[in-house]
Amino acid sequence: KFLGKDYKISASFGHIRDLPKSKLGVDVEKNFEPQYVIPTKSRKIVNQLKKDAAEADKIILATDEDREGEAIAYHLKEILKLKDYERIVFHEITESAIKEALKNPRKIDMGLVNAQTARRVLDRIVGYKLSPFLWKKVARGLSAGRVQSVAVRLIVEREREIEKFIKQEYWSITALLNKKDGVKNEFEAILIEKDSKKIPKLGIENKKEVDAIVKDLEGTEYQVASIDKKETKKHPLPPFTTSTLQQTAGRWLGFTSKRTMMLAQSLYERGLITYHRTDSLNLSAQAISSAKSHINKKYGKNYYFFRTFKTKSKGAQEAHEAIRPTQLEINPHFKNASEEKLYHLIFNRFLASQMATALFDATNIKIKAKDYIFQANGQILKFDGFLKIYPMKFQEAELPSVEENEKLELKKLIPEQHFTQPPARYNEPSLIKVLEEYGIGRPSTYAPTISTIQARNYVQKNEQKRFAPTEIGIVVSDILVKHFPNIVDVKFTAKMEATLDDIAENKEKWQEVIGDFYEPFEQNLKQKEQELSKQEIAEEETDRICPKCSSPLIIKLGRFGKFYACTGFPKCRFTESLKDNKLNIKCPKCKTGEVTEKRTKKGKIFYGCDTYPKCDFAVWDKPTGELCLKCKWLLIKTKRGQTKCSNPDCADGLKIKKKEVK
Repeated sequence: KFLGKDYKISASFGHIRDLPKSKLGVDVEKNFEPQYVIPTKSRKIVNQLKKDAAEADKIILATDEDREGEAIAYHLKEILKLKDYERIVFHEITESAIKEALKNPRKIDMGLVNAQTARRVLDRIVGYKLSPFLWKKVARGLSAGRVQSVAVRLIVEREREIEKFIKQEYWSITALLNKKDGVKNEFEAILIEKDSKKIPKLGIENKKEVDAIVKDLEGTEYQVASIDKKETKKHPLPPFTTSTLQQTAGRWLGFTSKRTMMLAQSLYERGLITYHRTDSLNLSAQAISSAKSHINKKYGKNYYFFRTFKTKSKGAQEAHEAIRPTQLEINPHFKNASEEKLYHLIFNRFLASQMATALFDATNIKIKAKDYIFQANGQILKFDGFLKIYPMKFQEAELPSVEENEKLELKKLIPEQHFTQPPARYNEPSLIKVLEEYGIGRPSTYAPTISTIQARNYVQKNEQKRFAPTEIGIVVSDILVKHFPNIVDVKFTAKMEATLDDIAENKEKWQEVIGDFYEPFEQNLKQKEQELSKQEIAEEETDRICPKCSSPLIIKLGRFGKFYACTGFPKCRFTESLKDNKLNIKCPKCKTGEVTEKRTKKGKIFYGCDTYPKCDFAVWDKPTGELCLKCKWLLIKTKRGQTKCSNPDCADGLKIKKKEVK
C-alpha cells in the first residue's frame, strides 16, 4: 500500500530456524555451537521465501530492531544465502517511517545476534539439563527455566512471608472539630504528637493506651497552633513502556499481560501505535511536535508543557521509542471494544506526558490540645492540567477558614482500632513490576513467563487474580534454591541480563560467557544427581495399606501435588487423592456415586462421578448442590456466575435463572 507495485512484502512469521526440540542442540564440545534446524511449521514458509527471493532484484530485511528481530534477519540471510541484501528498521508502520527507513539501510548487527544466541543457548542448557533432573528426582513433566524459576521463587517467598506474618494491633485517634461560630463546618484532625514527640503509625498499641489519652483530653481546649498554605503539584507519568503498559492495562482494564500484548500487536500491525516491545521512554521530535499542536488546538496553550523522560529500568537497551499513537488526528477503526480501550489508554498516557502539571492549593492545620497536637490536611484542585485526560487518584478536602490561636469546638473524639496487614500476593501487574525492578527478563519475556509458570502448575490464580504457589511449585522452587542457587538467584539472573547487553555491545564474547556458566553448572548437576534420591525428595512413608494388593502406601509428589500411591507399582497401579475431593453431592446420573473434584492429564479441574467407568457423569463447572426445577439434575455455577443445569438434554434447565432456584 505504501510502496507500490515494485515491492513484494513477504513474512517469515517469526523465527524460521531454531534449536531442535528432541535434543539439547548445543555442541558443548565445540565452543557451544548451536545446531539449528528449520521447524516443521516453518518449512512451507521457507520454501515460499526462497521462491520470492529468487525472483527479486533486491532483498530488504525489515524485522524488529531488538535481539530477536536481529536474529530472525540473520537466520533469513543464512537460509536464503543472501550476499547482497539491505537491513532496515522502523518503529511504526506508517508511510513516512517506512520510506525513511528505506533511505537508511544498514547491515545486520552481529552484536545483537550474538546476544540472542547466548540467551537462547543459555536457556536451552538450563532447561534441557535441569528439567530431566527434576523428572528423575521429583515427577515427570516438570521444567526449569532461567527466568521462570526466579518468578516462581518470588511467589513462593511472598507466600512464606504471608504465612509467617503476625498481625499487630494499633490505634488512631481522630478529633471531629468545628468552628465556634455556630455554623456547621465540621472537619477531622488526626492525633500526630504527644509531649512534643511524633506518634509513629504503631505508636498507640492497645485500647488501654487509647482510653488513657481520651481521659487525659477530657475538658481540654482545642486551639489552632499553626496554618501552612502552599501550592502543590502533581506531575504526569511518562509514556508507556511494555512493562508499564502491561501493569496499567492489568490494573485499569483487567487484562492479562498476554491479552495486552496480543491487542498491542494488532494495533501495531495496523499502524496505529509504535512498536510495543520497548523499555525506552524516548519520544521523537515529530511526536512531540504533533502532541504540542494537538494539545494547543484542543485544550489551549496553557495545557501544553514540553517534557523528556529518562528510564529507570535496569539494563534498558532497546533502541525504540516509548509506546505511543502514530497519528493523533485520525479516528481509527477497532476490531473490538478491548482494542479500543487499550488504544485510548496509550493515546491519553502519551498526550498527558506532554501536558501541564496539575496544581493544588494545600492547607495544613495543626491544632494544640494540652500536650497533644492534631493535624488536618486539605487540598483543592486549582488547575487540572494533564488530569483533564488522564485521571489519577487524588482526594479533595476543603477545610474551613481559621486563624492562628483560634479556639475550636470538639464535637467528639473517634478512637479507631487497626491491624497491620500481611504483604499482598503478587498479581500480574505487581509481578511484572518486581521483575522489571530487579532487571529480570526483558519486555518481550514478561507475558510468556507468566503464562509458562501457570501452564506448568507451579502457581495458580485465586479468585482475586493473585498468584499462590502450588505444592509442586514450592517443592521445585525449594530444590532449585537449595541445590542450584545460581539459577534462581535474583542478582545472578539480573547480572546475566546485563552481560547479554555487553555481548550486544561487543564488550563480551558470547562463547566465553556461556563457558564460564556451563562448567560449574554441569559439575554441580552431576554431583546432585548422585547425592539426591527420588525417595528423599518426593516420597513419604505412611501407615496405610493398599486396598487392592495390601502393599504399603506412600505419599508421592506429582505434577499436580501430593497423592497416595501403591509401593507395588507397576504391578499395582492404585492411587488416591491425598485430600478428600468429594463434594457430598449424589451423582444425578447413576444416583449411587458421589461427585468428586478430578483433574485431566493436563491438570484441568473437572467434576465427575466417583464410580467411573461405571458412570461417566462429568462437568467442567462446579455443582452447586441444588437441583434443576425441570429435570432434577444438578445445577452448576459457570465462571461468569450463571447458574445452569448440568443435564445436556435439559433445554429449559440450561436457561434457568438464579431467581428461579429455590
